[in-house]
Amino acid sequence: MPPVIGATLLCDLSDGARAVVAGLAAASPDVDAATLQRLGEIGFIPGEPLQLLRRGPGGREPIAVLIGETMFALRLIEAQCIQVQPA
Repeated sequence: MPPVIGATLLCDLSDGARAVVAGLAAASPDVDAATLQRLGEIGFIPGEPLQLLRRGPGGREPIAVLIGETMFALRLIEAQCIQVQPA
């Protein structure tokens, strides 16, 4: 999927920020279609609201994200694949 106009990446949000998933796109050649499919299957689909709760030590990874009532810990490379529209 091409980048969504006006969207930012999940990894660029600040702690506590709320947003809505705009789309998924491979952030680098290291990301395969299976990773994007898995992100979609666990709930990162366009229109879903989310909140970036906090980051791991040093402000890096894992990145704790709440989507629905479920919290996920994402790697940075995964968070770079999730395009969001700030809420």
